[in-house]
Amino acid sequence: MLDAKMPEAWRVLRIQSELVDGIERLITLKGAVTVFGSARFREEAVEYQEAMRLGELLAGEGIPVITGGGPGIMEACNRGAFTHAGASIGLNIELPFEQMPNPYLDISLNFRYFFVRKFMFVKHAVGFIAMPGGYGTMDELFEALTLVQTQKVRRFPIVLVGKRYWAGLLDWLMNTVLERACIDAGDLDLFTLVDTVDEAAEIIIDYIRQREP
Repeated sequence: MLDAKMPEAWRVLRIQSELVDGIERLITLKGAVTVFGSARFREEAVEYQEAMRLGELLAGEGIPVITGGGPGIMEACNRGAFTHAGASIGLNIELPFEQMPNPYLDISLNFRYFFVRKFMFVKHAVGFIAMPGGYGTMDELFEALTLVQTQKVRRFPIVLVGKRYWAGLLDWLMNTVLERACIDAGDLDLFTLVDTVDEAAEIIIDYIRQREP
């Protein structure tokens, strides 16, 4: 019985080490924005170019950028921040298929456990921006919405970029989820839908300025 429990004990220690390492590496990081989006967009895609501009806009205001550290939207946003002297952070995750950290990172951390990585995404963020993405983006988006809805974290801007892309989700939330009373009408105010990264950056920048003493 003792032998069977040992792997679980070591797993707890590994979780602890990831938490400690992440906290220590990011301890000086203040007022960052976490950006999510698909890893599948290539450099020539409009979404990639928009994400790179988003990184530039945030860096221009001295706002650190946190992404999942991989390719696609993540790389683009890190790239925009990195090439404009902004703080660029990537929180990578070990996956069955290899995902190498992108080359535009001032700080690169690698995680085995999704929940530890999620904690780091939230801990230093004063805003979330979700660009077009798949399951991972949806996961992080609804995690953030749930934390704010349940008041586990202070309310902060959660911005969705791309009205056409997110229209179906918004329609489902309004006409199915809300209609069945699975959420309240006020829950739809927990996020803002915009069409451009300029609008998203403006929302974040205004929020940060209002928070400053």
